[in-house]
Amino acid sequence: MSPTTTRRLDAPRRERSALSRRLGKFVLPTYSGLVIVYLVLPIAVMVVYSFNRVTSGLQLVSFAWNGFTFQWYKQWSSVPGLTSAFWLSIRLAVVSTIIATVLGTLLAIALVRYRSARFHGKGAIEQILFLNIAAPEIVMGASLLGIFVTFNVARGFVTLVLAHVMFSIAYVTVTVRARLSGFDRSLEEAAYDLGAKPLATFRLVTLPLIMPGVLAGALMAFAISIDDFVTSNFVSGSSAPFPVWVYGASRVGTPPQVFVFGTVIFGVGIVLAILSLGLSRKRS
Repeated sequence: MSPTTTRRLDAPRRERSALSRRLGKFVLPTYSGLVIVYLVLPIAVMVVYSFNRVTSGLQLVSFAWNGFTFQWYKQWSSVPGLTSAFWLSIRLAVVSTIIATVLGTLLAIALVRYRSARFHGKGAIEQILFLNIAAPEIVMGASLLGIFVTFNVARGFVTLVLAHVMFSIAYVTVTVRARLSGFDRSLEEAAYDLGAKPLATFRLVTLPLIMPGVLAGALMAFAISIDDFVTSNFVSGSSAPFPVWVYGASRVGTPPQVFVFGTVIFGVGIVLAILSLGLSRKRS
């Protein structure tokens, strides 16, 4: 086959390849942009309508734009029960995050450091962690409710903490374990050679190196805790956290202050994520 004939046969193929590249440059950014808009739009609506004036007699959310106002930010604590539910969620998220982060980090270290011969039940624990993440929340909530009722445990803050720690540990463990997978054990051995005790080695060498993973797991646990509705609705009793309170209020009408609290939570989450990212880059 002559070179001229070969070039003629390859020309349509090159044209199709060039067309595919041009379409790829258009389709992928468009698809990514639509996904981002889909994710951000509800949050943007919440933030915008937290500044919306309400002209009717009842102070309920109105999706007709009536004008810009800071009224709801000034009256953030004027709705009975809303402020206490919000601070209950904050306390619950902080306590459960601390407990889940400590237990999850230690469990991740044990899963990475010890083989099945020394860590009996390692495979079973790994499967339980997977099931904890994969199981529907309604299953966990119903099972926990059955346990608390069976043992006559009064539902309240304690049962909420137990439930939130239970479903947060798996996320912390998986996150910290991923960080430990590439950990250089020779650094710890060098510390031991220099006379450091195991606790000092963990505090001065191991923990600083895995801290980005620990912080990522803690942020995930905090976000899941403060966002949880299904499990909390089963085990809260008379102590209704923020999501449960909002669900109850939505049946009669949502006050604009709910959007204010949602905006504040979102803003704090963004700040914490930026700080965590900055700390991770600094340590790396």
